[in-house]
Amino acid sequence: MPLRIDRRDRKLLLGSAVVFVLLIAGAIIFGSESGPKQEAPTSYSTASGGAKAAYLLLLQSGYNVQRWEKPLTDLPKTAGTTVILADPMEAPTRGERESLKTFLSDGGRIIATGMYSGTFLPENDSVSDMLLGMTSKKAAAVSPSVITRAAPEITIAPQARWPSYSAAYSLYGDGDEIVVVKYPYGRGEVLWWAAATPLTNAGLKEPGNLEFLLACLGNTKSPVLFDEYIHGYREDLGSSVAHSPVRWLLLQFALLGLAVVATFSRRSGPLSAPVTDVRLSPLEFVQTLGGLYENAGTASVAVDICYQRFRYWLTRRLGVAFNISINDLEAAVRDRFAPKDDHFGAVLRRCESAKVDPYLGGTEALHLVQELDEYASRWKLFEGRRKEKAE
Repeated sequence: MPLRIDRRDRKLLLGSAVVFVLLIAGAIIFGSESGPKQEAPTSYSTASGGAKAAYLLLLQSGYNVQRWEKPLTDLPKTAGTTVILADPMEAPTRGERESLKTFLSDGGRIIATGMYSGTFLPENDSVSDMLLGMTSKKAAAVSPSVITRAAPEITIAPQARWPSYSAAYSLYGDGDEIVVVKYPYGRGEVLWWAAATPLTNAGLKEPGNLEFLLACLGNTKSPVLFDEYIHGYREDLGSSVAHSPVRWLLLQFALLGLAVVATFSRRSGPLSAPVTDVRLSPLEFVQTLGGLYENAGTASVAVDICYQRFRYWLTRRLGVAFNISINDLEAAVRDRFAPKDDHFGAVLRRCESAKVDPYLGGTEALHLVQELDEYASRWKLFEGRRKEKAE
């Protein structure tokens, strides 16, 4: 049996499919646009800006290296532990800064790289400069140390600079632009790099960068933690999904699911006819007609219409001519309906004069129409008209 889909449901499904395709196309287009783009130096990434090669190299070389996917407030208090903060893109919380101070005071070491990494450090004089990081450049050693002895020159694409007049110990620079410094804090030590280039997949193979990285890490037995928490890799599934492209895929499926639910509920729900107001109902007609007369100031016309209608049904009931005079009509009514009613003749004469009175007021016109309607109800003049409509 072929599946039958309502035309409106088919339109809804087609619209949802178009939106779904547009989302996928947008993700492909904007996700693969050409030109330079920021690549996080995470140990999970194999891109040129990633750091998976450095992580695997250290692991295979016997270093005690591991990924850290917990908050910085949970850092171990083991002396000699090195934490690598590679190009963090979010500012630290107050609790994280205090935890890093305690970590350094207990003998820990921090390698912070990138333009925003200085905000994690207890002492920071770094100045961000995006123009510096457009291209890689050679940076020569400016001070003697164990690190500069191992690598007299490195290649780096600096995203920031450290002033030469700072109290920190300058290690590498290019003229007045200092790109690597170190300074002690408590029992620990801080190493600041202007960029994570030396530990990236592309930068690791540049002359001097590998030697520089190994010299910064020092003892192979000391724990080395690649902080992946700042790159969105969290131990709990919700946080990891929220910082990964999976959230966009889930959003697309959610939109598709809503379209399916809306289609099913509209097709399977109870049927109810919409309530529509009849615009030509008698009451609306009367209100509209009354408003026209009121705006036009023609109360005499309304009285004339009611009077002619009353006179037509009255003469028809009495069996007399329609153009009978008022006196004869009054006499016929007195003989047939109201032998002692002297007011009826006055009402008829007032209606005759009112229908040609351009200055007739609304109050008086309403009074005359009510008088005629009262007589018509008393003598049941319109009952024949109602019977004809019913038939």
